[in-house]
Amino acid sequence: MSKNKLAGGAARKILLVDDHPILRQGISQIIEDEPDLVVVGEAGDVETAMRLAEREQPDLAIVDITLKEGNGIDLIRQLLGKFPKLPILVLSMFNESFYAERAFRAGAKGYVAKGEPCSQILQGIRDVLGGEIFISEKLAAKMVDKLVGGRRDGERRSIDRLSEREFQVFEMIGQGMHTRDIAGKLNLSVKTVDAHRENIKGKLKLRNATELLKTAIQWAQFEHRV
Repeated sequence: MSKNKLAGGAARKILLVDDHPILRQGISQIIEDEPDLVVVGEAGDVETAMRLAEREQPDLAIVDITLKEGNGIDLIRQLLGKFPKLPILVLSMFNESFYAERAFRAGAKGYVAKGEPCSQILQGIRDVLGGEIFISEKLAAKMVDKLVGGRRDGERRSIDRLSEREFQVFEMIGQGMHTRDIAGKLNLSVKTVDAHRENIKGKLKLRNATELLKTAIQWAQFEHRV
């Protein structure tokens, strides 16, 4: 953190939340190179992020979707529950419109994929700080494609109906995790995870556990291509 910047009173305070220290360091450097921006805190999990937000009172939070403990969508909701006027920019490895839609529904004001140029990250920061909505051009084109029909099929529309927790369970199934492992990761009971699995099968119109596993794996293979 640059104390000289803050001493002038002009620098906008940024909280950076990402579970990859090396990426955090690179993004932090990009921000610190700007005379009117300063990183006042870095976190890799929800608990640390909430503690830093309380202490530093940032002007903007940059949040990744995937965190070491918890996830970015839940963090967005928690941050806005405590700091309703805090603007949030999502910076994620996922460049599919599906994730951006979930982030915006949670209350984020901007979304940038990590593969975008540094200029897009800075533009996103400034636009969101200025009260505007920001989404990178490539991702915006995908969202328009979805609105007009495009590549999206019935399965995608069904997945849109999953709750955040159901979607987390669905993703973990696609990663090959067993029910007990999912329960431990999400701090849920095995019975609760089983209930989520049943809800997912119902919403996606899947007949059994085999179809659920196959669909989840196919989804993971498609969505995680960046």
